[in-house]
Amino acid sequence: MSEHNSQLDAPPLAGRFLAASGVIVAAYVLCHGITALVVTPLQSMLFQDITVFASIAYLPHGVRVMSIWLWGWKALPALCIGAYLSELIFTPDAAAAITEPVLYASIAVGMLSAYLGFELLRIAGSIDYAGGETRPTWRALLVVGVVTSLFNSFGQSFVFGGLMPQAIWGPVTVFYAIGDVVGLCLVVLAMVAIRRRFFADR
Repeated sequence: MSEHNSQLDAPPLAGRFLAASGVIVAAYVLCHGITALVVTPLQSMLFQDITVFASIAYLPHGVRVMSIWLWGWKALPALCIGAYLSELIFTPDAAAAITEPVLYASIAVGMLSAYLGFELLRIAGSIDYAGGETRPTWRALLVVGVVTSLFNSFGQSFVFGGLMPQAIWGPVTVFYAIGDVVGLCLVVLAMVAIRRRFFADR
């Protein structure tokens, strides 16, 4: 009987996983697109060399943190797919020619930084996954964003270290850290606004 029940439960679980994955991929691509089409052109006017490697407001980092909080490690495949599709769709050929040799490493660093940073803070008791015993505050999520952005900034600087002049290593690292935190803040604000607009009565 238990085996029969587990078989009946499998499709809904698979369906929820696929649905969540689809939402994550779509959100990641959308946020990356906004960053690429709005933030990047403005930033490149002032910081052209740095813009190839980092953004001052990287919205997908917010998707990473919120997805890990909601779905844990199960969000990682969808985040990787979203990151890869985003690079294919939005990265200009000139920039892609520079970053393509380390594309997969860069994607892996970004996703693992978010997951490992969240796990470290969870083990330390600072935050828990959605649905856990402790309901996190937005401040706790922002702390996660800061910690994971530091992991990501140093990791990405190492990944791209051989592709950029040493003179911009420091600025690129700073841009990664600031851009991830700003991106998370904007995504959180957008989620709060959407919740108040469409789900205020629930």
